[in-house]
Amino acid sequence: MKKKLCIIIFCITIMFVFIPAYAYGDMGPKPSVVINFKGLEGEAYYATLLSETSSTGPYSAVGRFQGDLRYEKDDDDYEVWQKFVDYEDEDGYYFLQYFEDCTRTSQFRWGYYPPQKFKILVYFPDLDNFVVSEIYEQYAFDSYFKADATNMELLPLSIIEGIKVETDYNYTWEIISLIIRIITTIAIEVLVALFFGYRDKNQLRIILKTNIATQVILNVMLNTVNYFLGGLVFVLSYFLAEIFVFIIEASIYSNLLTKQSTDRLAKKSYAILYALAANAASFFLGYQIAKVIPGIF
Repeated sequence: MKKKLCIIIFCITIMFVFIPAYAYGDMGPKPSVVINFKGLEGEAYYATLLSETSSTGPYSAVGRFQGDLRYEKDDDDYEVWQKFVDYEDEDGYYFLQYFEDCTRTSQFRWGYYPPQKFKILVYFPDLDNFVVSEIYEQYAFDSYFKADATNMELLPLSIIEGIKVETDYNYTWEIISLIIRIITTIAIEVLVALFFGYRDKNQLRIILKTNIATQVILNVMLNTVNYFLGGLVFVLSYFLAEIFVFIIEASIYSNLLTKQSTDRLAKKSYAILYALAANAASFFLGYQIAKVIPGIF
């Protein structure tokens, strides 16, 4: 009785974390935009994305909301932030107060609610000038671009337009991310399985095969949806896909995990409860990992 009570408490706790996260629309994979710079070696520079809209996720233009200033005079890089704030784009694109120092990395990454349509804006503090690109748009779950300034002459106190930018999709990283997501999901669901009492090799083999299949289907579908239909459809699809995955796994587990089992492990309702807890746990923990390592989940 005590063991059943612990399991119920565990599932309820997961659900309380799981359900409100959907209400805020802040759970699960988030698209990212990555810009790799070439030809700026030896230069000190900062980069940002100017947005077609005045806000996205937690980021917004100065004055969009009350108390939305992200920097104060005593903060590091305040002067750079102020330069971006003062920049006036001819097409009315907004600076959303997110930028990075790309001097050492030669890369800019916006991994949490990046603008769907944007311009790349680069600021060089030593020259006090800007380089701005044309308008670009996310084209995949993780959209990679290469900005080449090799033959660009950087003039002090100027705004230089038309930096050469092209898509640079990182298929290798996407495959690595997919493998990491599958391994992490399987590890989490196996741990939950052990907690529920599924320790037989055949039971764990069923869980392993099921997760490989559902994770491949889930990730391929989400990448395809985001690539062709954009971020809003992606969010809705992710929610529906998670329900679909739960139904598939609950159906498989209730039929296969109960075979040759005894006591509570032989009950289909118990297998369904495991599927719910395992998916909720992997969903929540995957989100926590995504905050630490954007682009993985």
